Amino acid sequence: MSRPKPAWRPPMRDGVSASRVATPSGPWPTLLDFLAERLPLVTRDDWHTRLAAGEVLDAQGAPIAADAPFRAQATLWYWRHLAAEPEIPFEETLLHQDDHLVIVDKPHFLPMTPKGRYVRQTLLVRLKQRLGLETLVPLHRLDRETAGVVAFGVRPEERPAYQALFRDRAVEKVYEAIAPWRDDIALPRTEATRLVERDGEAFMQMVAVPGEPNAFTRIERIERRGGWARYRLTPHTGRKHQLRAQMSALGLPLLGDRLYPVLQPVEPVPDFMQPLRLLARRLAFDDPVTGERRCFESQRTLAWP
Repeated sequence: MSRPKPAWRPPMRDGVSASRVATPSGPWPTLLDFLAERLPLVTRDDWHTRLAAGEVLDAQGAPIAADAPFRAQATLWYWRHLAAEPEIPFEETLLHQDDHLVIVDKPHFLPMTPKGRYVRQTLLVRLKQRLGLETLVPLHRLDRETAGVVAFGVRPEERPAYQALFRDRAVEKVYEAIAPWRDDIALPRTEATRLVERDGEAFMQMVAVPGEPNAFTRIERIERRGGWARYRLTPHTGRKHQLRAQMSALGLPLLGDRLYPVLQPVEPVPDFMQPLRLLARRLAFDDPVTGERRCFESQRTLAWP
């Protein structure tokens, strides 16, 4: 169940929307004690600094003092930021903007939304800051490593109609990828597999298992250069890591993939010279709000090895 909509919300700062925290009943003597224990990704010293600077607000928008006593059933607001956030040295390209949609050509390495090590260096925050649209939300997702076309909704009341397109598979999505050349795999073909999350340390990966297929992708070869080829991938379903997992299972792991076939350690700073060669090339659909046929193409190209 979603939380009720607040009567008031602070404006965004530098593209970052305010985060809301509801205080439960508890034993904390001060609000600082509560924040330090319940939101430990921010250090106690940093919380103290933020409180002293007036960066934590109550439900009415008044700054909360650093020594304020804890009070249960209260609403707090703050803005996420990180002391040391890796900079992503690539820019997104705005392909289209109107009253309903924002369509962007995302670069490799840029996360979609704030999470973990990234807040301001995310596509959503960059766009909110650039366009001044706090209501902007992604209508679907691309992995951080994947580049290409991605759609955002502008108006909250229209969001369900657009999101239903992706849920009901009424969107035509075409990707391109660079992977090894193999002459023992007949193409074009439609790959039908059952993908599930792997257990254990490699839980981030999806794995093909026996059973009724839940992932379908049309695979075509576009061109060959030596031991590598460029492929067109047209998914008919939207499972997690579907394209990466299916290509790897065929013996065609995507160039630059750090998840498939072998899960590699997380890099403190990504190797920007070795992107995942996966591009969301095309996005097309019938607009449920305007009735128009929408079709958007990425301007990016994949680098050959």
